[in-house]
Amino acid sequence: MSTSSMHVAKTGLNAQQTRMQIIANNLANVSTNGFKRDRANFETLLYQVRRVAGDQVTAEANLTSSFSVGTGARIVNTQKTMTQGSLVTTDNSLDLAIEGGGFFQVLLPDGRIGYTRNGAFSTNADGVLTTSSGYVVQPEIAIPDGVSQINISRDGIISVLVAGANGAEAVGQLQLADFTNRTGLQPIGESFFVQTDSSGDPVVNIPQEDGMGRLIQGAVEASNVNVVTELVEMIETQRAYEVSSKSITSVDEMLRFISQNL
Repeated sequence: MSTSSMHVAKTGLNAQQTRMQIIANNLANVSTNGFKRDRANFETLLYQVRRVAGDQVTAEANLTSSFSVGTGARIVNTQKTMTQGSLVTTDNSLDLAIEGGGFFQVLLPDGRIGYTRNGAFSTNADGVLTTSSGYVVQPEIAIPDGVSQINISRDGIISVLVAGANGAEAVGQLQLADFTNRTGLQPIGESFFVQTDSSGDPVVNIPQEDGMGRLIQGAVEASNVNVVTELVEMIETQRAYEVSSKSITSVDEMLRFISQNL
């Protein structure tokens, strides 16, 4: 029984240690553009059912509830909180923020499409629109040389003004992708998500159409991490870890008492 108690307490230690890692990751990414905070979801482990509710106690009495003993807890999954982050003005003409639903589409080195809310874009040597890491934004759009001004409308039309030209010229149309189950997307690092069976297939459309958000030029979406909330959860996690550790100490003291006195 004492060994079982230690095991239960150990599951609590492991779960809270993992939760602390998740909180630390949230805080580490408080300044990461487009980052969405993670939340740990807990569940109980299997119960040892020693007597079932309704079991007969006497000829005229039955148990009103079961006699069940839990075996601990674990983190079953992490869940992204897909709320809107605040918009930060940068005055960079290639920086874009999505206000509302949707993700930018980016071609990853392995051929997959990555989805991101980080709109800190630039251009490569060929003038193609890319992320800060150099991955090409989809659909591919090239900015010609000699451009004096770049305008991106809220519905994603990119137009440029070339020195000596009579007016602006449209060079491309940005598209956004969205999912039925956004929390089913798999984070892979570098602010990217990839689709999964749980997320479903992407729905691609231009901004401001069919539930897609609008684009804000010269701004980026900040992380949706709330530092105060994370610090409160960190304290709560620390206390829960200390209590589980205390449980192990108490069981050890009980075993020592038994071995010395019985």
